[in-house]
Amino acid sequence: MQMGHLYALDFDGVLCDTCGETAISALKAAKVRWPPLFDGVDSTTQDWIVDQMITVRPVVETGYETLLLVRLLLETRVPSIRKSSVAEGLTVEDILEKWFKLKPIVMEEWDENRDELIDLFGKVRDEWLNTDFSGWMGANRMYPGVTDALRFASSRVYIVTTKQSRFADALLKELAGVTIPPERIYGLGTGPKVEVLKKLQKMPEHQGLTLHFVEDRLATLKNVIKEPELDKWNLYLVDWGFNTQKEREEAAANPRVQLLELSDFSKKLI
Repeated sequence: MQMGHLYALDFDGVLCDTCGETAISALKAAKVRWPPLFDGVDSTTQDWIVDQMITVRPVVETGYETLLLVRLLLETRVPSIRKSSVAEGLTVEDILEKWFKLKPIVMEEWDENRDELIDLFGKVRDEWLNTDFSGWMGANRMYPGVTDALRFASSRVYIVTTKQSRFADALLKELAGVTIPPERIYGLGTGPKVEVLKKLQKMPEHQGLTLHFVEDRLATLKNVIKEPELDKWNLYLVDWGFNTQKEREEAAANPRVQLLELSDFSKKLI
């Protein structure tokens, strides 16, 4: 049995600020998915959508949801294209507060398919990455200090993300100069994060290690807390990622969750 530490790290909002790229990719993908809705939509409205997408980013669990958010924001702005029952009078604050209720409603009212949206979002990102590599990379940035923390980490590091693995891998290599073996990146399609953590703690080579899970999404940490089997994990909510002040305050009051500052995070890995 060995001593030491294992860190399971979320990617978006913990290691990498992907907010700008995600918003632009979502707008591109929404135009492909629903071309007639964007007829006559000017650049001012599109810029407004991208800005609002950055504000509502904390509600997103999986990338495909961003397409739904783009369309919903457009429907709040352009009444003539409205097909959802929830768009009228809807504010950004409403979305931040109630997205978990709104999402199933718009999915049904727009007759959308989760897998098709995931596939399209990935294809649109691939196309941007392949045709304008520097532009795509430039729309992302690693948080300060994260690059050195990953390069010099003495702990065993895993990436546990709802992002498709190929994009996380490309960003780590290009922006951080770090190669993490593919078997240490658990991306979209590898199962819920709760199940990934169970798998990691059961691996023979991890027996005796102190386990840490770092997230920017409080709802994900709450799912972990519900599982007695995962009681050994130290849980952290970062204070620099895609979460709200209200969520940070709730985390600070939860005995299972530690609020983590960026400077402390970098020290922990090294």
